Amino acid sequence: MIIMIYCAIGIALYYLQDYFLFHPQPLASNYAYSFKQRFEEIRIPVNKEDTISLVKFHPDTSAPKGLVLYYHGNMNNIGHYADYIDVFLQHGYEVWMGDYPGYGKTTGTRNEEKMYEQSRIIYTMAASVYRSDSIIIYGKSLGTGIATYVASYGEAKALVLETPYYNIPSLFGHYAFIYPVTAMSNYKIPTFEYIQEVNYPIIIFHGTGDDVIPYKNAKRLEPLLKQGDKFITIKNGGHNTLTGTLDYKNLLDSLLK
Repeated sequence: MIIMIYCAIGIALYYLQDYFLFHPQPLASNYAYSFKQRFEEIRIPVNKEDTISLVKFHPDTSAPKGLVLYYHGNMNNIGHYADYIDVFLQHGYEVWMGDYPGYGKTTGTRNEEKMYEQSRIIYTMAASVYRSDSIIIYGKSLGTGIATYVASYGEAKALVLETPYYNIPSLFGHYAFIYPVTAMSNYKIPTFEYIQEVNYPIIIFHGTGDDVIPYKNAKRLEPLLKQGDKFITIKNGGHNTLTGTLDYKNLLDSLLK
């Protein structure tokens, strides 16, 4: 009986893993965004089935200092994360945020390779407009692995990771440690591999009170950092509360100035 229960739960975890990892909110193609920030919506056709929905948020200046490529977390769509970007706009940076397949108005089926491909497309567009030393690549939660992949692919001023993970199987293993999660995981997103290929400054923020991505999981990335990179531990910081802390604000202010 115990073996049957173990197998039944394992099978359920395997087939429901996308449900646990992704929480998209699709939007109709004619949905009208109503962000408080100045913005411009861009649709990028990839092929007959896939279209990327990208929103460009503009600062109150005609000459932005640079660009922040923001790769968001696993919830809803761009609209869920717009309130997190004001610090960049206030410092005169433009912010580009795209949705993953199945999120918002981005169409097409989702898989790991497609997420990489679309992240490269957005970076290539950015690099055609901005110098690499004025681009900051930023990842939040799920988006930290994608952002690190992009950073390993293209040059930038800095890579900033808010609540990152070592890789997806290790994250699943925290919740389902009695299962062979590496073999079971359809998504790998090996942040630990990509981060070693980034040759410019990296800043990581993680809180000890994170109940979504455990602090100890992110801490495994610290030995892989270069001299001069920063791993900022925020005591009791939760998964979505780091941006309100002084440590976060002070270091971001220093980077953006």
